[in-house]
Amino acid sequence: MKRIITGLFLLSTLAFSGSYETGKSLFAQKCSLCHVGYIAADKIKENFFEKKNTIYMLGSPTVNMLAYAIMRGPKHIGDSKDPEMQQAEIEEYLKGALYHPNRANSICDPEIMKYYDEKTPFTEKLSDDQIAALARYFMEYRKHRLKKSPPSTRMLTKKYNAVNLLAEANAGNKRIIVEASSTHCPWCKKMKKEVLQSEEVQQILSKGYVFVDVNVDKIALPFDLKKKFKQITPTFFILESDGSFVARYPGSWEKADFINILKEYAPRK
Repeated sequence: MKRIITGLFLLSTLAFSGSYETGKSLFAQKCSLCHVGYIAADKIKENFFEKKNTIYMLGSPTVNMLAYAIMRGPKHIGDSKDPEMQQAEIEEYLKGALYHPNRANSICDPEIMKYYDEKTPFTEKLSDDQIAALARYFMEYRKHRLKKSPPSTRMLTKKYNAVNLLAEANAGNKRIIVEASSTHCPWCKKMKKEVLQSEEVQQILSKGYVFVDVNVDKIALPFDLKKKFKQITPTFFILESDGSFVARYPGSWEKADFINILKEYAPRK
């Protein structure tokens, strides 16, 4: 029994080793010749699905495409609820992808794969610690990227200042979005997790909107929106930078549909 416990401890320690910064440095040194850095998701979609890879002419996935495919894509590796085991699985995947590349086993989108160059085996031997660090880099990539680009949504408090919100919108040539949410609204939570926190939506919001979330159980809607509120949560109100009403969208939305709404009302720069 002692031998089994010790073996499991060693496996756990190995699986959860490595650091994000070491992995980031390794990726820049060893992988950046083939894999370019960050390109926004909407630009990637335009490049492949509208322009047939004529914009960036990518021969392999970008770093954020790799991180997405490994962690959140349809063929993602492991279970994020068990990060130690997930890291071990990602390490095994990286070893196979590096030294025994096989297009048939790729986790990338098959519609995009046709644009990629044929991958040759990686010739440099990486240590287990280096592989572990690369795994950590991909596992934590999104978290660190969101730190650089903080979420563009905020909760409104009782101390909010409407004048400041309007001034912020005017200064940035932005419109205002007010979300009416409630404490026990499952659709509000679902949309926040699956749509509002996505990197693509955050980028659109940060460029064109001042977004405020109002818990109607605790705080009254600003800008006299109570008259237009039908007690449906979530409801999204789009306002001009002077606070005047533009449009109302009640209910929870799929990400693609919500992005279309945001793009439709985004102010022209």
